[in-house]
Amino acid sequence: MPRARRLFLICLAPLLCVILCAALYRNGRRKAAAVSGNATVPASAVSGSATVPASAVNWGLSFPKEGETPVGNATQADLSQYDAHFLGDTAKKVIYLTFDCGYENGYTNQILDALKKHHAPGAFFVVGNMVETAPDIVRRMGDEGHIVGNHTYHHPDMSKIAAQEDFEQELESLAALYRETTGRELSHYYRPPQGKYSVENLKQAKALGYRTIFWSLAYVDWYQDNQPTHEAAYAKLLPRIHNGAIVLLHSTSRTNAEILDDLLTRWESMGFTFASLDELPGT
Repeated sequence: MPRARRLFLICLAPLLCVILCAALYRNGRRKAAAVSGNATVPASAVSGSATVPASAVNWGLSFPKEGETPVGNATQADLSQYDAHFLGDTAKKVIYLTFDCGYENGYTNQILDALKKHHAPGAFFVVGNMVETAPDIVRRMGDEGHIVGNHTYHHPDMSKIAAQEDFEQELESLAALYRETTGRELSHYYRPPQGKYSVENLKQAKALGYRTIFWSLAYVDWYQDNQPTHEAAYAKLLPRIHNGAIVLLHSTSRTNAEILDDLLTRWESMGFTFASLDELPGT
């Protein structure tokens, strides 16, 4: 090999190494975010100075330390100005149980049985399909004293809806269907589909008298054909539980139905009790 070419390759090698290391670092960060099942959190959020993002984002969490309050895309103080919550009373060992109900997959009655056994109030965020196809189960939720909240009629990306009247139509059409089906009024708690939201959405919900409910603990439980094992579920839900946790579980999950009775027992053995969203600070 000519001497000039050897010298060129020797000089180029350090630069290639820097480029490769930077690429591996970025790839590692992307994989870490994917494994966690959560949206990445802005650097300002990790430092504790998060504000509500102005543009549309996915709700995301970071868990700096086991058993402690996680960090969200926005602080609870910032969310409170829009009547929104991702945490409850962090001074108490209390858990707020919430369930997203996109459709009936054969497990909701088992979940309701576990809640009844533990005298634990729940909040079920339903969509139009759930009310239309499983009216008896939806009635049971209300009959047993649980909150039935608004997850929109069609489960769209609400952050893309700019007009107040269009936003209202998604929520109020579900409220009307629930009223017609059960004879009750739908509770004014709203959960954004897929956790996608914007400041404008928070304002729109508040203008309609709704409280927006995010979460401070969840795990990847929604893939019907790829359900987590019991051990994998416990590995996420037990060490990350914390005071004032708003827990999000999907009622479509076979794993959730199978473990819920034991999960609630384990949380109780850790000193936790269960409270209704009606008991959130500021409600």
